[in-house]
Amino acid sequence: MTVKFEKRVHFYETDEMGVVHHSNYIRWFEIGRVEFLRAVGITLKDLMADGILFPLTEVNAKFLNPSDFDDVLEIKTTATELTKVKMAFDYEISRKSDGKILVTGHSQNVFTNADTGKISRLPDKYYSKLESAKKNLQE
Repeated sequence: MTVKFEKRVHFYETDEMGVVHHSNYIRWFEIGRVEFLRAVGITLKDLMADGILFPLTEVNAKFLNPSDFDDVLEIKTTATELTKVKMAFDYEISRKSDGKILVTGHSQNVFTNADTGKISRLPDKYYSKLESAKKNLQE
């Protein structure tokens, strides 16, 4: 399953050279993960209210082309692994005006108990929603 969203580059997201600062892409990966969860019916707010966090254990990005102020970007987030203890995603960020791929990336998260910080299994009320998305991955 792939979730897409558009984002316009703000001036404050650029550096002195007028190019998007690399750290913003990692932020946009995070937005992609949150939007993915929202698309399958899970909100970050609900997870946190139930004492579930999902910290990053791995993230990487490959920078292919620069982006500038006012570019409209398309961020694609694709789930590559969804289990009761972890999620993994691939990302592709492209410029809408010419379709040029700017950045590709990957991340992995584990589910943890907010009180103990230990890895924990996702409750069925959430995992069943991931299972539905997982079926779409396999089709």
